[in-house]
Amino acid sequence: MDGYLTGPNKLGAVRVIKVAALLFAGAFLADTAQAQVLAFNEPSAPAFGQANMPGRGLATDTTARLRRQVVNFATPEAPGTIIIDTPNTYLYFVLGGGKAIRYGVGVGREGFTWSGVKTVERKSEWPDWLPPSDMLARQPYLPRFMAGGPGNPLGARAMYLSGSVYRIHGTNKPSSIGQHVSSGCIRMLNEDVIDLYSRTQVGTKVVVLPVSHRQIAMLPAASGSANNLR
Repeated sequence: MDGYLTGPNKLGAVRVIKVAALLFAGAFLADTAQAQVLAFNEPSAPAFGQANMPGRGLATDTTARLRRQVVNFATPEAPGTIIIDTPNTYLYFVLGGGKAIRYGVGVGREGFTWSGVKTVERKSEWPDWLPPSDMLARQPYLPRFMAGGPGNPLGARAMYLSGSVYRIHGTNKPSSIGQHVSSGCIRMLNEDVIDLYSRTQVGTKVVVLPVSHRQIAMLPAASGSANNLR
């Protein structure tokens, strides 16, 4: 360029180049500052595994009172007995020594509650479902048979109660736990019914308390929690 520009023309060209260089530098600095501000304000990603921590927005998550836990529970019933507190939607598995495992359950809706003493006469893993005739009469749209599996309303396990059509069973609707919604069966979360099933033998005594019963509130045992149940 020096070979073609002389005098004032050369000076002007030099000035234009300097101005252009200053403008470019200013724009570069401004863009860098803006990028730094954006990077500072951008929310940081959660720590590894945080978004998938247990209990964070899971469908099977229930309120604290309905979670499986060891509680103080005074009863004359022998260890291994199941007691169902219908009005408070709890099931107790008696441990003895003034303790019990308490589970949240779903129970019969209005008009379908019952009480009495039964025994577990049969147990089944991932049971098939055959709705009883009286249920089919009320709800003729129900299937006559449904094979066991995750979509089955009896859930992962079932314990059939003697001399009745009732069962203690799992559910594919965890939101029904703590509710009065069934046709008389006792519903449990699948993970809870699996736990209870492992503790229960054929012949286990089951005491179902009436709706009028009001269970005294039981406090969690000092040494017990859902984490140390076995």
